[in-house]
Amino acid sequence: VFNEITKKAILAAMDTPRDIDMNLVNAYLARRALDYLVGFSLSPVLWRKLPGSRSAGRVQSVALRLVCEREDEIERFIPEEYWTVETDMATAKDKPFTARLTFLNGDKLDKMSLKNEAHAKVAVEAIDKGTFTITQIERKQVKRNPAPPFITSTLQQDASRKFGFGATRTMMVAQKLYEGINIGGETVGLITYMRTDGVTLSGEAVAAIRDQIASDFGQEFLPDSPRAYKSKSKNAQEAHEAIRPTDIRRAPELMKPFLSEEQFKLYQLIWKRTMACQMSQAVLDQVAVDMESSTTKATLRANGSVLTFDGFYRVYRESRDDQPDGGSGEGESESDTILPVMAEGESVTVKAINDEQHFTKPPPRYTEASLIKRLEELSIGRPSTYASIIRILQDRKYVKVENRRFTAEDRGRLVTAFLVNFFEKYVQYDFTADLEEQLDDISGNRLNWQKVLKEFWGPFSEKVDGTKDLTITTVLDVLDEQLGDHFFPPTQDGSDPRQCPSCKDGRIGLRLGRFGAFIGCNKYPECKYTRQFKTDEEDTAAAELSGEGKEIGTDPATGKPVLLCKGPYGLYVQLGHEEVIELTEEEKKKEAEREAKRIERAKKQGKDPKPKKPKKPKTIKPKRTGIPKEVDPFSMDLDMALGLLSLPRQLGLHPDSGEMI
Repeated sequence: VFNEITKKAILAAMDTPRDIDMNLVNAYLARRALDYLVGFSLSPVLWRKLPGSRSAGRVQSVALRLVCEREDEIERFIPEEYWTVETDMATAKDKPFTARLTFLNGDKLDKMSLKNEAHAKVAVEAIDKGTFTITQIERKQVKRNPAPPFITSTLQQDASRKFGFGATRTMMVAQKLYEGINIGGETVGLITYMRTDGVTLSGEAVAAIRDQIASDFGQEFLPDSPRAYKSKSKNAQEAHEAIRPTDIRRAPELMKPFLSEEQFKLYQLIWKRTMACQMSQAVLDQVAVDMESSTTKATLRANGSVLTFDGFYRVYRESRDDQPDGGSGEGESESDTILPVMAEGESVTVKAINDEQHFTKPPPRYTEASLIKRLEELSIGRPSTYASIIRILQDRKYVKVENRRFTAEDRGRLVTAFLVNFFEKYVQYDFTADLEEQLDDISGNRLNWQKVLKEFWGPFSEKVDGTKDLTITTVLDVLDEQLGDHFFPPTQDGSDPRQCPSCKDGRIGLRLGRFGAFIGCNKYPECKYTRQFKTDEEDTAAAELSGEGKEIGTDPATGKPVLLCKGPYGLYVQLGHEEVIELTEEEKKKEAEREAKRIERAKKQGKDPKPKKPKKPKTIKPKRTGIPKEVDPFSMDLDMALGLLSLPRQLGLHPDSGEMI
């Protein structure tokens, strides 16, 4: 067994082989079984009770709930007004600096203390009438430690923040760097295995990194002893070491000629983080200067910081989520703000007072980076699954990405509301995290995997069976009550948001049709008013499938389009279009000659022959295969369609009869 792909570790593992750890095998079997049991049981329930839904999953549905609940928070959010007061100051030697109001009339001001313009004007007047003297200067040294080397989730997060890479894109690029790049005619793997939750580095790697730091930056950038890191995740398996360059001497600039732009960006990011994790601390001197007015009881504060030793900052700064307005996300907010030389007891002058109105902002929507971070904090999912979870949510049209942030689609909110109401336990964050912990206990031989499955399956299967008696009316009533404020928000003029805009007498609400949910009038069929959801593109496109169909890809073998079509007997997949083969000029000539001879023979027999209609061109029907009832047609992808089109398939000759099977 080896946890690092180095010559020393592999040779040592080969010298001391061991039996297969069946506890790890059982944990894998349990994880796979749980995913199958949830997905294969819940998805059909959604198809029957909530048409237009795509799928549900043990982890994907919990991730979707996070996005939907954040959307609920944003919709419920009511902005609050607040004001800030800052001043342009000058020292006795007329050196400028900036300060902000922190105390007024003996009360410490927090963010919301100045609630309106009137409060701000009182503060401005107090500053304007005051005479300020420096009462306290506080100096302290702050040290910053480097972040651990990358694991899968932190690599995905940082690549998202810095480059806008999606999790899937990051993993595809990392996979190529791991598999190998052609360098001088030789295929060289540039990074270690990229699906890992371990933050440790091999001893050989650490020694090489420290040598490189000393060579590139000098001994002052090298701590006395190697840095060791421990995982913060209680469910970390740490089967592999952290993501690092296979050879730290391969500096990014040396590799640049052999890499694509995105490969270079990701390799440089990994190289820098790996170097930084073994470098010295960054050291900052922070200064806080308090200035008071004895006459108006107002206190101003000026803050400054100076980077006195950059340490690991020389190479790398970790990004942060949800930077303040104007922030780039490229590192920490510790820019050098150098204050002029000042002393306690010195008088300072107010040059200008700036009061500014603000409004509180709702919690930000999740980015890929912040969603992965939140899943990790909740101990939900595994590093290797985050990219696929996010991709599935987008493929199923449950969420969409706008300005690199996730917005819940109406379909996603319907699915979440359904699951929260009828399967609440199984989309709870704690329940999903507890399952992850049980899987870890199985791998540690603390739990029996079959017992875990039995304890899960009993109550879960009963819950699934209990939905068979759910009527569409019950489902609609529950969803309408839960999501009514979203679909029918209050109107500006105070009128009833549910009044039918067509007949004026009916009330609009959620309705379910063959292809999914929509908004309709309760006076149907007298009133036929309907409204599709804002982004339910596939529901409105369902009727269009009866034409030439919707193209879902290209068959690599024939180059023909693969289509999803609608016929009189339901939906089906089709390979290519109907081909019309026109007659050649030679065939047309022969056909005309045959027709002339036929007419001539008929006339000789005393008949008056009628001319035949011209022969129609030949048509070749495309191959078509119906979609099984248990398959959701709108989750159809190219691989699934090609699989259906390959049926029936010849497997070979029967060994006894010799007949083709």
